[in-house]
Amino acid sequence: MAVVNTLRVKLPSPPSGPAASSVLDKDKDTPDSHVARDGRLIRLTGVHPFNAEAPLTALYDEGFLTSVDLFYVRNHGPVPQVLDDDVLPWEISVEGLVENPFTITLRKLVEEFEQITLPITLVCAGNRRKEQNIVRKTKGFSWGAAGLSTALFTGTLMANVLRKAKPLRGARYLCMEGADKLPNGHYGTSVKLNWAMDPNKGIMLAHGMNGAPLRPDHGRPLRAVVPGTIGGRSVKWLKRLIVTAEPSDNWYHYYDNKVLPTVVTPEMSAAEPAWWRDERYAIYDLNVNSAVVYPQHDEVIDLTLPRQDYPLRGYAYGGGGRRITRVEISLDSGRSWRLAEIDYPEDRFREADIDMFNGRLDVFSRETCFCWCFWTYSVSILELRNSDSILVRAMDESMMCQPRDMYWSVLGMMNNPWFRVTIEKGDQWIRFQHPTSLLPGTSGWMDKAKKAGGDLLNGRWGEKGAGLEEPLTPPVEQEIQMTNPDSTRLFTLEEFKGETSQEKPLFIVDGHVYDGTAYLQDHPGGAQSILTSAGSDVTEDFMAIHSENAKAMMRQYHVGRLDQDARKRLGASANEGELLASRSEFLHPKHWAKATLGHVKTLSHDTKLFRFIFDEHQTVGLPIGQHLMLRIKDPITNENIIRAYTPVSEGIQKGSVDLLIKLYLPTPVLAGGKMTTALDKIEIGMEVEFKGPIGKLEYLGRGQVTISGVHRKVSSFVMICGGSGVTPIFQVFRAVVQDPEDTTFCTVIDGNRLEEDILCREELDDLSTLKRDSCRVIHTLTSPSADWTGQRGRISESLLRAEAPPAEDRIALICGPGAMESFVRETLKKIGWSEDDMVFF
Repeated sequence: MAVVNTLRVKLPSPPSGPAASSVLDKDKDTPDSHVARDGRLIRLTGVHPFNAEAPLTALYDEGFLTSVDLFYVRNHGPVPQVLDDDVLPWEISVEGLVENPFTITLRKLVEEFEQITLPITLVCAGNRRKEQNIVRKTKGFSWGAAGLSTALFTGTLMANVLRKAKPLRGARYLCMEGADKLPNGHYGTSVKLNWAMDPNKGIMLAHGMNGAPLRPDHGRPLRAVVPGTIGGRSVKWLKRLIVTAEPSDNWYHYYDNKVLPTVVTPEMSAAEPAWWRDERYAIYDLNVNSAVVYPQHDEVIDLTLPRQDYPLRGYAYGGGGRRITRVEISLDSGRSWRLAEIDYPEDRFREADIDMFNGRLDVFSRETCFCWCFWTYSVSILELRNSDSILVRAMDESMMCQPRDMYWSVLGMMNNPWFRVTIEKGDQWIRFQHPTSLLPGTSGWMDKAKKAGGDLLNGRWGEKGAGLEEPLTPPVEQEIQMTNPDSTRLFTLEEFKGETSQEKPLFIVDGHVYDGTAYLQDHPGGAQSILTSAGSDVTEDFMAIHSENAKAMMRQYHVGRLDQDARKRLGASANEGELLASRSEFLHPKHWAKATLGHVKTLSHDTKLFRFIFDEHQTVGLPIGQHLMLRIKDPITNENIIRAYTPVSEGIQKGSVDLLIKLYLPTPVLAGGKMTTALDKIEIGMEVEFKGPIGKLEYLGRGQVTISGVHRKVSSFVMICGGSGVTPIFQVFRAVVQDPEDTTFCTVIDGNRLEEDILCREELDDLSTLKRDSCRVIHTLTSPSADWTGQRGRISESLLRAEAPPAEDRIALICGPGAMESFVRETLKKIGWSEDDMVFF
């Protein structure tokens, strides 16, 4: 069990002292009469079965690693009794969709496979559930904020064992089953097989904990440990590994560890079993969460004592291996926030390449974060005295932030709103109240607010009274300075028009003149989006679609302003426009053209095809690879909403344009997308407006393209897309395939979740059959059906290495969700692509 540390890195150590060795009186008359436990643990479900957490302060004070005695416990029933002589002969089977099923003992598992040690924080999905139970009783018992613990687990990677079994084609899930006998069979669940096969996920078959064999409450002699996910996926007393095509059909997989929609009541969930069978609601990765530990619940500060500052302290954690990147504190009910200091003890293990507890410490090369971290923020006693509460929220590296408000669900799992500590005040003291308390005879501020008749979901934490009935006043937004005070030139209309050209595109925003010359090559919308604005007043469009950062950048392009006469005359000429109806092309680069909604076709639960009608003699006028701007008025606020889209209809189509749009509609917790919410409400015959074309890339045909106005020859395209990002890809792919003389090679890699999510699937597949030797379409799904024969999983590095290697005169066209685009960019660069050969729509 010795730790070999040749680097002499100071690592966090497990708390010292002998583990509990005696059976508590409470347990002597239960099926757990063989299990020794620490009497400090707070029992949450009576005497039996044993479910318990440590007092929050005691857990935190132990430090980064938790002693076995204070490690939280989640048991569904009696703890299996495993005698010393039965530990090493303990058998598990590996079966199901594998080429080589086998049974192996724990002894062989240790002897035949590499042993590693990892620090891992396990968190119960019910952590902080008592807060939900106070709002409305869920089906789960009340965990406080200490339903988590951290230990050094020793064992072998699950991937090592599965590789020996050789999963067969069609295998997608790893089901696990324990030895605990329960009313509805043995406890079992599943995780995705590709997770279990991925060494970076760190999924283990563990037999050791903090340098000692597993204790009975923690899975003696063997358990699964699935880092970054809820504790319910880490099956204890492990007996079976079953590789399957579908998720586990175990009773506990179906009826536990789910977050059902908040509209589902306990009564509905009992009467309508279909809710439980929907895998979409199953919980895997932990969400981001945090809590305050100091000040403790009911802690009192004596204001008569000479003390200036108080160090606020607590913990935070993320899920899926994501790192906590910030913890923020507010002392004014969320009006403003301050950054806390964060300590990551897990990082100290990254500095050591050593053997620990008869296993190689396997953190050195990992970028994943499997453990909690600690935050602190020092605040003056005066500030605390003048504040009503302390709020804490955390954010992880995917920018997922704890929400302000609770998402109540029937099982009360994954509760992670801002953690709030209230401050009560006396003449010479202040007292702190946590949201809930597990200590007998005490209650938190949530209990008190509810008993006083407060609505805990009213957005004000249930508080009532003078000054609290109105919503909090948001801070005044600082006006962004878009002009340069040194640019004092006054332009006449003749000067503005005369100096504007393709080489020097001047345009107007709010009466000021800007020169877009320097930004032609780097503008995200392509040079054309600036050139088409040359000589125009683009105030409305610019303000509607550009970010605050983009607006702040305008100062460097500001060259002066129009005189009063020029403003009047430019406005008049803009209003006159031109007779758009007399044009042969519908789209105009400088003027909005009107069309009416003619037809809507529903393609799936969240995707519709919108057809807009205009003069039957006009073509759309959209070059291949370019986009158009759509402008509609919000039916509620009457504000203009502008977004860019790529039609699925051809640019030479007459009299209509077809837009394939994925809708992001409002839900009880999300506001939804402005444009798609408005589109979903407009009626047949209503008018909208279009302008264009815009975009960096134009495909001229037969391997000829322009990118930001620069001509290039292309021998092949790699087209990588996801979701509705397929539409610009589809335009170029169709143009290549439909031209018999076009010899350009094309590979389309399209990532989605379900088969029904694949947009333009039939059209893409039909087109690919026309040029089988040179144009291919590869679909990959993260949640495919059992009979899916295509690629499985996300667009991965291995898929890109195999299907998208860099080559001379090859260009990558990429369009999809932001996270996908970011991954593809970094991966293509990693395998040798130049940034100049990537085009992001």
